[in-house]
Amino acid sequence: MQKARKAQESLTVMTEMVFPNDTNTLGNLMGGNLMRMMDIAGAIAAQKHCNRIVVTASVDNVSFKEAIPLGSVVTLQSKVTRAFNSSLEVGIDVWAENIPAGTKIYTNKAFMTFVAVDQTGRPIEVPPVEPETAEEKELYAGALRRRQLRLVLAGRMKPEEAQELKQIFKLDA
Repeated sequence: MQKARKAQESLTVMTEMVFPNDTNTLGNLMGGNLMRMMDIAGAIAAQKHCNRIVVTASVDNVSFKEAIPLGSVVTLQSKVTRAFNSSLEVGIDVWAENIPAGTKIYTNKAFMTFVAVDQTGRPIEVPPVEPETAEEKELYAGALRRRQLRLVLAGRMKPEEAQELKQIFKLDA
């Protein structure tokens, strides 16, 4: 097993500006363009953690809480929350800032899963995550439940095998 790495070591902060080419007919950032930015920020964090090429495996629910208007500065912050065998869960937070108005709003949160691969594209083992802060520990604990839910929804795990989810819903084992 590889030596654990601190979650903070994967911290990635990315900043982009919303230009006309990025917007819909209402003048707001198109969701697909935001998801592209999130994918890049998440992949960079995952690569920092494992020093390997990573590919996107899944995207959890992405809710667009606030529109991001043309001219906004978008800041994405991503960090690995937990690593499993070859996969890594990355949490991504998004803020939009109107610099002239002096306003900044929190617009999105998502979890994405990446898989580390070797040069032939085969999954490869990744180092575990060592959470340090209370927030990192909470995200780390929740990652197992989120992973089981992803696996159940993808048909790769039977619901009755998802022990962490059973505990949440207090289902008999």
